[in-house]
Amino acid sequence: MKDFRSVKVEPLYSQHEIAGRVKAIGEAIAASGPENLLVIVVLKGGFVFAADLVRALSDNGVQLEVEFISLSSYGSDLNSSGEVRILRDIGCPVADRDVLIVDDVLDSGLTLRFAKDLMVGRGAKRVALTALVDKPEGRSVKIAADYVGFTCPDYFVVGYGMDAGHAHRELPFIGVVNMTDDGQE
Repeated sequence: MKDFRSVKVEPLYSQHEIAGRVKAIGEAIAASGPENLLVIVVLKGGFVFAADLVRALSDNGVQLEVEFISLSSYGSDLNSSGEVRILRDIGCPVADRDVLIVDDVLDSGLTLRFAKDLMVGRGAKRVALTALVDKPEGRSVKIAADYVGFTCPDYFVVGYGMDAGHAHRELPFIGVVNMTDDGQE
C-alpha cells in the first residue's frame, strides 16, 4: 500500500476561499427556510465541512440537530466498488423532518444517491444535499447537490477532512495529490 503521507499536495482552494463558500452555503440553506432540520454528516470526510457549516447555519438563525452516518463504497481501495454499505447508521427518526445530508465530495454520486434514497424511504419531508467539492466528470448516477462549495475537475483532492489513504485530513486547505511524485528527492 502506498504511503500517502509522502506525496506532494498542491493547494487548490485556500482556507479563506473555503470559509467564504461555507458562509455562503449556510446563508443559502437558511434562506430556504428549513424546519426541524436534521443535518446528517457522511463520515469520515464530511466532518470538517459539517462542523463549519452547522456553525454558519447557527449564525443565520437555523436551529438544527446533527447526526452521523458512515457509508462505504470504497473498501481499502481508492476506487469505488459501486456498492454502498451502511457501516454506522443514524440514531434518530427522520419522518416528517427536513434533512440536510453533508458530504465532502460528490463524485460518482453513488453514496449521496444511496443516502438520499434512504432518508426519503424513511419518510423525510424534504432532503437536500450539500457537497464541499463537486466533481461532475466522475458521475455514474444522475444526482446533483443542492448546495456546492466548489466544482472542480476530476482531481484527487485532500485536506479539510478529505484524505488519501488516511493521510492529509488535517490540512486547512483543499489540495490536489500529485500521484506521480512520491515526495522523495
